[in-house]
Amino acid sequence: MSFDLVAPHYRWLETIAFGNALQRARTCWIDTIARPKRTLILGEGDGRFLCELVRAYPKIDVDCIDASQAMLQLARARLRRMHPESFSRVHFIREDILQWSPQRSYDLLVTHFILDCFSGRELQAIIAKLASAAEPGAVWLIADFTIPRKRFARAHARLWLRMMYAFFRAAAGIAAKELVDPAPYLDGHGFIRDSENLSRARMLRSDVYVQLRRNHDALSANFVSAGRRKSWYTLAQSWDCPPRSFTEETPA
Repeated sequence: MSFDLVAPHYRWLETIAFGNALQRARTCWIDTIARPKRTLILGEGDGRFLCELVRAYPKIDVDCIDASQAMLQLARARLRRMHPESFSRVHFIREDILQWSPQRSYDLLVTHFILDCFSGRELQAIIAKLASAAEPGAVWLIADFTIPRKRFARAHARLWLRMMYAFFRAAAGIAAKELVDPAPYLDGHGFIRDSENLSRARMLRSDVYVQLRRNHDALSANFVSAGRRKSWYTLAQSWDCPPRSFTEETPA
């Protein structure tokens, strides 16, 4: 899989199809998470999210992994132009994620509009690999497509996804033929959904996942105050034992 052929045209293709909706989904939670120290971004693309991340957290270290040399060049050029003060803290790595092995640990993982490119078997392996590189209590930001439950919104999303998968299988060689939900694999590695936002007729979702570090039998009722649930991130940061898998049902 490589987006080299698509890279020069990706921005205008995205704008024609979705306007600024995908970028809003990418950056939805960027100012609400705890300050990260070391971040892994898989499939950054042309660098727009990266620039927003270093704007919010200028002193973090970032590893950007992408199989596309053309996308990495676009991201590198954008970062140098917009945030030269952060350039030395960002490492651009050309690597196939299926072949890559983590050498460091991270307290923030980011996979925006990339997990949908993989088959179920590939996705399972990738999530296991990224989870192994996560520090205890790590945050995982995911923006991606989803299929709504309501009939007309569901039909609209399926039509768009069918066209996009046909295009990217031909242009970029992606393996996926349909959208695979990553939530069960994330749950299996102790990541629970802390926050979500649905947009564009509920076809786009922006999620914050947090890896828990301790078993706990009574969670929900104890962490609601003034109608607002206490941040799972704060909860996770207060725990110091191995993670447990939780399932949180959230309507799509």
